Amino acid sequence: MTRKLIVSSFVVAGISTAVFCSPRSSEGEPAAHPSTAVGQRGEGVPDFWIRPGFKVSLVAELRNARFMEFDDKGTLYVSQPDLGTISTFKNQGGKYTKIGEFTTGHRTVHGMHFYNGWLWFTESGAIFKGRDTNGDGKADETVTVLDNLPKGGHWWRPIFVTPNGFFTSIGDSGNINDETNTDRQKVWFYSLDGKTRKLWASGLRNTEKYRYRPGTTELYGADHGSDWFGKPIGDANGKQPVTDLNPPCEFNLYVEGGFYGHPFITGNKVPRIEFQNRPDIIDLADKTIVPAWSFGGHYAPNGFCFMSKNGLGTDLVGDALVAHHGSWNSLKKVGYQVERVCFDKVTGKPYGSQMLVGTLSKSGDVLGRPVDCVEAPDGSVFFSDDHGGKIYRISKAGS
Repeated sequence: MTRKLIVSSFVVAGISTAVFCSPRSSEGEPAAHPSTAVGQRGEGVPDFWIRPGFKVSLVAELRNARFMEFDDKGTLYVSQPDLGTISTFKNQGGKYTKIGEFTTGHRTVHGMHFYNGWLWFTESGAIFKGRDTNGDGKADETVTVLDNLPKGGHWWRPIFVTPNGFFTSIGDSGNINDETNTDRQKVWFYSLDGKTRKLWASGLRNTEKYRYRPGTTELYGADHGSDWFGKPIGDANGKQPVTDLNPPCEFNLYVEGGFYGHPFITGNKVPRIEFQNRPDIIDLADKTIVPAWSFGGHYAPNGFCFMSKNGLGTDLVGDALVAHHGSWNSLKKVGYQVERVCFDKVTGKPYGSQMLVGTLSKSGDVLGRPVDCVEAPDGSVFFSDDHGGKIYRISKAGS
C-alpha cells in the first residue's frame, strides 16, 4: 500500500517552489515506459525510460558494480562483492577512469562511508577502515575495527559513521525468521573503536544503506519487504495475486528504541499470516513504527542518496533518489528504476514520489538493475547497475 501522493506548491522564505510528484497506479507501479516523451540518453546508454528534463550518461563500466562513495578529493569508490574488491575512479576530462583497487581479498565487501580521511567499509561479518595517503587509489593503511560479526543470509552489512560512533546491521538469515534473541534484524550503534555498542532499532529485514537526511541527525534506510506473503492462503507460482503486491518495501526513519515490525508485522501494521495467532500480535502491531514512505512490493530498494546540491534543480534539494534493484517474487517485473522521493520543505517529511529512470524495455526486458545512488561533487547523481556492470550519471538535460 502506498501513501496518497500530493502535489504541493508553497512559498518558503519568499521563494516560490513548485514540486510535482506523480502518483502510482492502484497496483503501485507505473508503466515501464509511462509516456512517449523522454529525456536525453547519452552514448552507450540502453533504451531506459528517462524523465523529461533529465539526461542519463554512461560513466564507467565495471563488473559487479554495487555500492559507491566519493571522498573529499572527488575519488569514486565502487564495491565489487563477488570479487572482494573496492575499485577507485578519478574524473579525467569528464570520464571516470579506473586508477586502482583500494582493497582486495574482502569477499562480500559491501557498505562504505568516507569519514574524516578514512574510507570505512564492511564485509558481511567484519568492519574495516582504510586510507590512501599518496593518491594512487590504493589503501596503504587498513585497520580492522570489528570482526566475528554475524554474517550470511541477507548478508549485506551497511555502515554510517558519525562523530560519536557508527551504525551497522545485518538482515534476516532467511525470509521471515524470528531472530528476536540474536544480533540480526537490528541497528546497532558502536563507539568509533568498536569496543562498546547499544541497540538503536529493531524489526528490520534487509536494510543495505544508512544516511542522515541533510541538516539533521535523522537516520534513514530502505528496507526490503518479505517474500511469499500470500502463500499461507494459497498463493503459488503462476497465480499469486496477494504476493504480487504485498508487503510493501519501506523507506524508514530509524529512531532510537524504534521497532519496525519484521518478521511479525509489515507495512501499515499488517501482520504476516504466519504470526497472526501469536498472543502478543496486537501489542507488536501497536508498537510497530510504520514506514516514512512505502514503495511497491518487491521493488527491492538497495541504495539511495539525499540531494544536498542543486545539480538536478533546486526543487530536488532535500529529496532522496532511491535505486530499486527489481523483483523476483512477482509475476510482473516491478521496481527496476531510480525513484525520487519528495520531501516537504517545511515539515521535512516525504509526501510523494516519481520515477526518474526506468530500466525495463518497452517490452519488459531487463536493461539494468540499479543498486546504489550517490551524489557526485558537481551535484549530478551516479547510479550503479550490477546487471550490466555499468555506472550511469543522471544530470539535467542539456548538461
